[in-house]
Amino acid sequence: MTSQDTRLTGRRITAAPPRSTDTATAASRARRPKKKITVGRVLLYVVLTAGAIAMIAPFLWMILTALKSELEVSTFRWLPGEWRFGNFVEAMQTAPFLRYFRNSLLIAVGETAVTLVICTMAGYVLSSIPIRGAKFFLGYFITLLMIPFQIILVPLFIIVKSIPLFGGNDLLGQGGTGWLNSWWGLIIPLAAAPLFTFLARQFYVSLPADLADAARMDGVGEFGIFLRIMTPLVKPALITIAVFQIEAAWNGFLWPLMITSSDDLRPLQLGLAIFSQNPASIQWPYLMAGTTLATLPMVLLFVFAQKRFVEGMASAGLKG
Repeated sequence: MTSQDTRLTGRRITAAPPRSTDTATAASRARRPKKKITVGRVLLYVVLTAGAIAMIAPFLWMILTALKSELEVSTFRWLPGEWRFGNFVEAMQTAPFLRYFRNSLLIAVGETAVTLVICTMAGYVLSSIPIRGAKFFLGYFITLLMIPFQIILVPLFIIVKSIPLFGGNDLLGQGGTGWLNSWWGLIIPLAAAPLFTFLARQFYVSLPADLADAARMDGVGEFGIFLRIMTPLVKPALITIAVFQIEAAWNGFLWPLMITSSDDLRPLQLGLAIFSQNPASIQWPYLMAGTTLATLPMVLLFVFAQKRFVEGMASAGLKG
């Protein structure tokens, strides 16, 4: 507006000062109704607090026991009289826990790598490629989710033992031990679980199909669409699947117990069980120290991946 227009109108137009973000936030908070304190809300917080204490208490007791001496373990007291942080170092020397840690780490990394490759590819195929029997395969995977692992344990053991040309077996899988007591048997059979295929399929379904159609029109192959376009958009899915698989592999006990006979291949959970095999000679501070160290990696994993993990779990079933 020119000075002439200002004289004609007889008033000056001034712009309103911009409202700061803090002022807007404070105003929105002032408009929010305050939550009333009711008996139901108080009871809810009491129940949640009691549940949190019930879950934290065993872990706290485990850590405090790891810091006690042998004599203090026999009496009930929360805090140790002498804080023995050297129990963690001595526990590593009492049993080959470092070897057990290495074995569990190799199993977790190997199973997770196979799972991320196989399950994401299968999930993409079920969600984006029109193949015959896609609904049947999806129903098949959902059915497998309801079958307990203990039911397939014996057939899986027989299959692993009968792998041809491994462990002294012939072409028919006879005469040897197959994948028993080997890294192949520890990693391959428990990777690519149907749960992770179903989760990957749910994430790929939630992506817009126009992205894949546009890439196909530009001449990009299906594998290129899967690897370069669709998979980078489902990072929360990859982290969610990885966290689940790492946790399952790290805490694996029953399957390693069945197929391993060498101490060089035993994972951490199995090593802890063998360490406490004789109840009369259990060194509880060392056992609790090893258990604390075994729990720590999973706690750190969830702390660093919780944002993506919660985001992935929240969006896993948005679209069927």
